[in-house]
Amino acid sequence: VQLQESGPGLVKPSQTLSLTCTVSGDSITANGAVWGWIRQPPGKEPEWMGAIDTSGSSYYNPSLKNRTSISRDTSKNQFTLQLSSIAPRNSAVYCCGRGKGGWSAWGQATQVTVSS
Repeated sequence: VQLQESGPGLVKPSQTLSLTCTVSGDSITANGAVWGWIRQPPGKEPEWMGAIDTSGSSYYNPSLKNRTSISRDTSKNQFTLQLSSIAPRNSAVYCCGRGKGGWSAWGQATQVTVSS
C-alpha cells in the first residue's frame, strides 16, 4: 500500500486547511482498516487527529473535534482532512496513514506552515 498527501504547504491564519491522502494498493472501503491523520509540530510528540473507517464513519481527537473533519471520495480512493480556524501553532508535519492490525503504513508526510 502507498499513501500520498497533497495540499498547500502554506496557509494563512484563520483559514481552513485541506489535505488529501491518495491511496494505492489498497481500497479505503476494504474491511479491516481505518484511515487517519497525525501531525507533529516542531519539538513535540506526534498527535493523532482522527480517522475514517471503511463504512465512512469518522472519529476525532476530542481536543480537535470541533475543528476537524475527515471525509472520503471512494471513486478516487482518497480521504481528506479539513482543519478550520487554523493558527500558527498548528504549523506541523501532517501525515496520513492506514490502521490495519496496527498503524503500519504511512505517507511521506507534508509540512504545513501557518503564516500571514
